[in-house]
Parts: sequence; C-alpha cells; structure tokens
Amino acid sequence: MAGTKLSVLVTGAGGFIGHHLVNRLVKDGFYVRGVDIKEPQYEATAAQEFELLDLRRWDNCLQATRGMQFVYNLAADMGGIGYISANHADISRNNSLINLHMIEASRINGVKKFLFSSSACVYAQYKQNIPDLTPLAEEDAHPADPERGYGWEKLYMEQICKYYQGDYGLQTYIVRFHNVYGPLGTYEGGREKAPAAVCRKVALASSGGEIEIWGDGKQTRSFMYVDDCVEGLLKLMASQYHEPLNLGTDELVTVDQLVDIVSAIANKNLKKRHDLSKPQGVRGRNSDNSRLRKVLEWEPKISLREGLSTTYPWIVSELTKQNRISPVALVA
Repeated sequence: MAGTKLSVLVTGAGGFIGHHLVNRLVKDGFYVRGVDIKEPQYEATAAQEFELLDLRRWDNCLQATRGMQFVYNLAADMGGIGYISANHADISRNNSLINLHMIEASRINGVKKFLFSSSACVYAQYKQNIPDLTPLAEEDAHPADPERGYGWEKLYMEQICKYYQGDYGLQTYIVRFHNVYGPLGTYEGGREKAPAAVCRKVALASSGGEIEIWGDGKQTRSFMYVDDCVEGLLKLMASQYHEPLNLGTDELVTVDQLVDIVSAIANKNLKKRHDLSKPQGVRGRNSDNSRLRKVLEWEPKISLREGLSTTYPWIVSELTKQNRISPVALVA
C-alpha cells in the first residue's frame, strides 16, 4: 500500500524512458506502480508494484489506474524511423486505444494529474524540409501536417487531453519529446533510435572499416539524454502549465556529425557508406526551447558528447556480453 506517499503510475515502465522515470520517482520518495506489456529488459524495476498489462484493453486500464493520484502515460507502440515509417495502421490503432482508454480510466478513478507523452513527430512536415531549419516552436504544429500514423495519433491525443481538462477538470500535461537516448535503451531490432543505432554500428565495426548510414547523412536532429528527459518530466508535472511543451535540446547536428562524435569516443576511424534507399524522415528537426526555459526556468544541460560518452560504453558492454565483440579500451 502507498500509505502517505504520493501514488504515481508510470505506463510504459518496461520501456526505456519509463524505466528511468520509475527509478527517479522511487528515489525521490514516491510510491510507484509500473505497468507495461513487458518487464524492463536490462535490469529489474525499482517500482514497488509492477503489473504486466496490455493497455489496449479497457479493463486493464481501469486496473492500472486504481488508487493512483498521478499518471505518466508513456506507454506507446513506437520505434525508430524505419519502424514508424512501415507500420502506420498498427501504430495508430494501438496507441489510440492505449491513450483513449488510459485518460478515461484516469478520469473515472479520480486521478489528479495525467501526463501524455507526445512527440516532435506532430510538427508540420512542410517546416522541416531543409537541414538548416528554424527551431520548431510549439505553435508550429499547426496548420497540421504531422508525420503519417505516429504523428497524427499524437496530435489527436493532444487535443483529447485539452478536452478532458476543459470538460472534466482533469489536469493534463503534454510533453513533446525530441529524440531521447541513453543507457538501458533498445539498440537493435528495428525500434532503436539513431544514437543507439549509430553506437551499435560503430561498436561492431573495425577501425578503418565502414558503417552504413541511412540517407545522405546531412539530415539534422537534436538529441536529449535520458536524465535530462526525466528531470523535465518531473518539472513539468510539478508546474501549472497545461499546453504542449517541447522537451529536447537545441544542439543541432547532422547524422554524419553524430557518427563522427561516436567514432571519436570509440577511437575509431570509419568510412561512411550512405544508403539513400532507407527511410530518413524529415530533412531537419530541432527544438525551440524558448517556452521551456520560460515555463520551467530550466532546460536540458547534458551535451550530446557527454551523453554519448555514457551511452556508447553501455552498448559496448551489452555486445561484449553477447560475445559479438571483444572487450576494448574506450576513449571518451
């Protein structure tokens, strides 16, 4: 039982961001129930309760939210650009079911605060067609032209959150993630994001060899380390701001530059082989953090080089456990 501690539900607690968030909430003294369709892959959960539930089902959402005061709804069917480009119907159906059931179950069970994890994929694609672009501010999601499937369902759910706050008084929070990475995250199999994929490819390559890069390598992104992501989530939930809010860094790099940073950390000289037939997403995407700084009086602090210097050794250690590479000295 939670006793006098504040009761918090984290959905998607078996996933990357959810697992890190659970660890932090427990450390900060909250009573945490984690829910996911799977358990955390790389280490045991710190949650006082952990339930394996398929949140596409209404009855499971009612069960998950019972007795909870805050909900961080991070559960989602998602992955890297290859996955979200090839599974529009599955992603849209699965995430819509999860999100609509979760917010209604939260209302019925008297949840006080509900945080929805949206995405930078909601932003209008016509504003992201050049690599050196103007950072995306929150209002740039309209007129709407989000990414197919994943982006549309996220943008739709943002509106549902606003309706639930207006009609029912449920305090809703909407965070737009920009490319989160770090240890304990998926690094292969098709659902991994670019930093993890690049770390894996560099780790498996021999110095002097080559690695494959999807696209021409000139597409740009910003990447946020998971500790900064968790800090931002806690600060947003403690605020009184209920409009969509960017959560990311504004350190814009090309994919080629991302590869160069990881290669330097690994102390490897690698040739790049670009595959233009693979999905590469929009040409450029960066977070405008003006509102984040104003609302939370804070912004992510961990540089890409610093975050990758932690992420790369962790992925190397995982590949070493699988005997796919030999133990190597890391140069950070």
